[in-house]
Amino acid sequence: MELKILLPLDDSDTSKRTLAYVLANRERFTPPLTLLHVVSIDKLAYRMIPDFQMDMVRERARATGEQFLQKTKERLAAAGLDVVPRLEVGNPRELIPRIANSEGFQLLVIGRGHMGEIRDVLFGSVANHVVHQVRCPVLLI
Repeated sequence: MELKILLPLDDSDTSKRTLAYVLANRERFTPPLTLLHVVSIDKLAYRMIPDFQMDMVRERARATGEQFLQKTKERLAAAGLDVVPRLEVGNPRELIPRIANSEGFQLLVIGRGHMGEIRDVLFGSVANHVVHQVRCPVLLI
């Protein structure tokens, strides 16, 4: 049975471990995988950047995201996995569950970093938020 799988990744250590897991277990993942990278507007907005430079910053962040997707797609393709890359701009906590739910994904594969128990409880991680918002099964790495 072919599953519609969403794999959100960024350039964090947690995502690197998730990618390593997918590569090591590639025979368990049916193609195609939708590789999602979200350029976080929250990370761009908190910096003290003048408004007139924000378009340039967003464009650079988007180009960097495209490069990340291409490089990651090549790694997965070299391992024999068919990948559909997808770049979005917004808040990952909101976009990942919205995409998973509205587009009928049947499995979400996401890594969870550990910020510390207290910080996890107070603020929550993206993965923790996503797990509680999606309707499909989640493979938490």
